[in-house]
Amino acid sequence: MGPIRKRSDLGFIPDKPFLSRKHSNSNPIFHFTTCPFIIIIIIITTTTIIPSSSAVDFLFNSFNSTSNVDTILGARIDPPVVRLTNDSDPLSMGRLFYPTRLRMKSNSTANTTTISSFSTSFIFSILPDIQSSPGFGIAFVLSNSEFPDGAIPGQRFGLFPTPTASPTIAPLLAIEFDTGLNPEFNDPDGNHVGIDLNSIVSTYFETAEYYDLSSNESRPIDMRSGQNIHAWIDFDGAGPTINITLAPAGVSKSSRPLINFQDPEIANYISEEMYVGFSASKVTWVEVQRILAWSLSDTGQPARELNTSNLPVFLPPSSSSSPSTGLIAGVTCASVVAAAISVLGCYWYWRRKKREKENQEDVIEDWELEYWPHRFTYEELWTATQGFCKEQLLGFGGFGKVYRGVLVANNSNSIVAVKCVAHDSKQGVREFMAEISSMGRLQHKNLVQMRGWCRRGNELMLVYEYMPNGSLNKWIFDKPEQLLGWAGRRRVLADVAEGLLYLHHGWDQVVLHRDIKSSNVLLDADMRGRLGDFGLAKLYQHGQVPSTTRIVGTLGYLAPELAHTAAPTAATDVYSFGVVMLEVASGRRPIETVSDDDLLLIDWVRDLYELGRVLDAADARIAGEYRADDMETVLKLGLACCHPEPEHRPTMKEVVEMLLAGEEARPPA
Repeated sequence: MGPIRKRSDLGFIPDKPFLSRKHSNSNPIFHFTTCPFIIIIIIITTTTIIPSSSAVDFLFNSFNSTSNVDTILGARIDPPVVRLTNDSDPLSMGRLFYPTRLRMKSNSTANTTTISSFSTSFIFSILPDIQSSPGFGIAFVLSNSEFPDGAIPGQRFGLFPTPTASPTIAPLLAIEFDTGLNPEFNDPDGNHVGIDLNSIVSTYFETAEYYDLSSNESRPIDMRSGQNIHAWIDFDGAGPTINITLAPAGVSKSSRPLINFQDPEIANYISEEMYVGFSASKVTWVEVQRILAWSLSDTGQPARELNTSNLPVFLPPSSSSSPSTGLIAGVTCASVVAAAISVLGCYWYWRRKKREKENQEDVIEDWELEYWPHRFTYEELWTATQGFCKEQLLGFGGFGKVYRGVLVANNSNSIVAVKCVAHDSKQGVREFMAEISSMGRLQHKNLVQMRGWCRRGNELMLVYEYMPNGSLNKWIFDKPEQLLGWAGRRRVLADVAEGLLYLHHGWDQVVLHRDIKSSNVLLDADMRGRLGDFGLAKLYQHGQVPSTTRIVGTLGYLAPELAHTAAPTAATDVYSFGVVMLEVASGRRPIETVSDDDLLLIDWVRDLYELGRVLDAADARIAGEYRADDMETVLKLGLACCHPEPEHRPTMKEVVEMLLAGEEARPPA
């Protein structure tokens, strides 16, 4: 087999590599009729290849130093698997490619192009060091180059450039197994499979699940759990059609794919020959991404079956060395001892759980009353949310799921929103409650009010007043059933600005929200704006210099200085609010894909302003509803809030004064 080809050069990579990837069929080493010894070698290795001038057919049941693959940048072979990123590098990306390109297009006639088909099967495992850290995932990729132009680490799989960079080299087709939630990329959740056509924004996606043949029902599959997951991808060039199927390793492939995607546009992202493989990237947080086995065939036959019986399992990550005989004997003895005491253990566990339940549900510890006297019982919230059922799920907040609930007390039904907080285990419950209780004492008409809380062991549930009209972004983006007009948008901006002014200057402590965005602006029954989701907020004394070592927030809303220092300030909140102002005025998201290029809203509006055409940024859907000077004021104020230098941004007091002045000058609707 050919040697490993390791690339770690981040600079310019020529189209013609220094090492040839071609395998000549005339080479005696592959001449089966004259070299039977080589046939034996090929049969007994874990990797088998059928050489052909036009077909590719390979099988890797594991990986080692003789595996015929290209590992690029941070990827490396760590027998018996391939690791795609480097844990010690805070900005790592890596790729695994098969060195021979697939022939994907051919001209059957002068005016007809035929797209080839292939079938592939692989097993992967994704396991973060810290479950609460941001997710990354991996991508299966067809690429015109092993080094796509402008590719960067982070939530882009090491394939796509920054929003301000030139488009990535085309054609490129990726199937993402995404373990992170990025609203700016239109992600549905933090555990989904998507089809990316030359863009980080998926053309189509589905939440990860598999069809259980034994029970005849779909079951969720957590791609971030570290379990070995088997994926099948069948690419039919006649459609073109992409079928994607998932299952836990060892479970048979279902005839019901997770994704069945057919679109003639796929042909635009296919070239005559393409590299095939995997790509991944990460930033500060460690998320181990492994490829354990891989097979592929473009011969017209399904990819060969993978051997799933001897796969390593990383739950939690362990040494890849084989267990010794002594270790096996020790484990056997330990199992016997464990079996002997299992009855006592079960009894002790039952008694302990019973005591914990009594403490959780019947006893309020003294320290809890120091912070906040209003505590709901778990039974109250369970009943209110109908057992936290899927039908009551409103969405995902900064720290966990949010459910709609109806509290029955004093013969009156009170509708609330219940957030199940998955707080960082490194932060103690007592410290977390001290911080949350401070948020609960915030009282302002333009903030979503906290009604109470519930603690069940280390689980926390926060109860908020219910906002019947949902979040602001649903009234502006994604073709809403009823578009919010300018008068309503103008009121909401003023409402949120007043709420943010209260956080910065109107309380005995400074509250930095740190995650201001249109999806965190909620609308009450009167369509007035309320700032919500304080899951990432921090409190400081007036005059205190904020400090933190972790960047939080949402891409597209983050102030540029956070790239150099993670310390948030009031000015970083002002920047995020400026982005919301531009969203509301223009009807555009902070990051949008236009002609396969990611466009930053701030840059687009700023360019129009410099050309003296800032009003061209106004949302055309509400033309005629606003005065030109009023719209111009909002757009310019949004740009001022997004000034690259924080000291040149207005304070929230100045922002409120300008917005209210414009509101007073606006004629009644």
